[in-house]
This record gives sequence, C-alpha cells and structure tokens, in this order.
Amino acid sequence: MQILFIGDVFGSPGRKIVREHVHHLVETNHVDLLVINVENAAGGFGVTPAICEELFELGADVLTTGNHVWDKKEINDYLASAGNGSSARRVLRPANYPSKAPGHGDYEGMTRSGVAYAVLNLQGRVFMIHNDCPFRTADRLLEQIKAKVILVDFHAEATSEKVAMGWYLDGRVTAVLGTHTHVPTADTRVLTKGTAYQTDVGMTGPYDSVIGVEKEQVLARFLTSMPGRFDAARGDVRLNGVLIHCDPQTGRANAIERIMLGQ
Repeated sequence: MQILFIGDVFGSPGRKIVREHVHHLVETNHVDLLVINVENAAGGFGVTPAICEELFELGADVLTTGNHVWDKKEINDYLASAGNGSSARRVLRPANYPSKAPGHGDYEGMTRSGVAYAVLNLQGRVFMIHNDCPFRTADRLLEQIKAKVILVDFHAEATSEKVAMGWYLDGRVTAVLGTHTHVPTADTRVLTKGTAYQTDVGMTGPYDSVIGVEKEQVLARFLTSMPGRFDAARGDVRLNGVLIHCDPQTGRANAIERIMLGQ
C-alpha cells in the first residue's frame, strides 16, 4: 500500500504546485491514500471551506491542519457541521484541542481498494499553546481505532517533542510525520518497530521567503520589532512530501521516501 503525505500547503503558490503535480504523483506511484496538511493554504494563514473542497476535488482523502486552523473564521461553522457523510468530516483539527472546539481530530475511512485506514492530527505543546497532552490523546484514540494503517500528523515546534512522539508510537502506527516548521528535515527513516518517521515534512510553497512569507516583511519585523503585514511570497515554489510503502495487513511501514518537486 502506498501513502502520499504532502506537507504544509502555503497560500496560492502552494495550492498551484499541488494542482500541477498531484495527479502525476498519485498515478505514477500507485497511491492508495493521499493526505495533505492545509493549515496555511489560505494566504498563508488558515484555510477556507472552498479551499478544502478544491483539494478534495484534486483527490485528497484527508486534510490535516494545526494551530492556524482557526485563522479564517468561516472554517469554524464548516468543521462544526461535519457529519459522517460530509467531506468536512475529512478535515481534521488537532485532536488534543478541548472537546468543545469545532471539528474532529481523527478520521477512519476505507481506500478505494478496500483497506481500512485512520488519520490522527495532534499538536505539540513545547513553545505552543498548552492543549491536552498529545501523547495521552494518542493513547486514547488508538484504543478506539480498528484500522491497522494509521498515519499521524504531529504539528509541533520542537524537534525533541516530535522525535519523542515518533519513538512513543513506534510499532503502534504506520507513520508519524511532523509539520509546522516549514523546513524539511533529513531524518526520513523507518523506526525499529516499523513506523515511518520524519521530524518535519517541510512546506509546499515558496522557498524564496522566510518560511513562506515575503523576506522583506519578516526582516522588517526583526529589525524594528514593529508589527506589519505578512504576505505569501511567490518565488522558488516547491512541493514537499513523503511517500510511504506499508503492509496493509499489519500497518508496518517498509519504506519512506522524501519528495521535493519544483515548478
């Protein structure tokens, strides 16, 4: 079974390069499950229902997010209205947000070939807002999930917390993939008990930037400490993701491969 995960789509440049490459990636790699992180897909901050639907039309099975999921207010009603039969149910916010937050943090589905799978979205607490413990939240959710193929998007700032989560879930899930920092890491590997891992998959968006934002705007913030507008950059757009091969019967990963494509 092949799983394609695309990291942090940033603004319209990120959405454009996904449109350009996703069909080819899915077809040539015989992808069974496509998961995309979209928390920055709307101008670099948040995501809208229209963008979610656009990515579902491109073939995404599940969309994950992170701390910026609430930046566009219209997403709240969209997530709150997510019934089991609606596409909105396949848009996740971190599961360790308080239970009264709109939406869901996990999704169980079936691939077109009939393989059961689950996707979990968790958020770290180091240098981020202190939500419920992501480790204990993972324990609670895994007790309820019946699928063997389980992908975890761990949206976190600290590399140590991400590495710890990888080892904590090793052998219990198919993959632990880090998002949030927008910089791809070079530690792509399969851990000792069969869990594919990468500390950060990286951003799908403009790399002639400061993590997606126009360089001059970010430099002005650092040099003056004054607030200012942040706009998505446009140059050197790349798609970053990982391709995971796993055994659908056991959920164990056999291989994980980094993907970086330009325009």
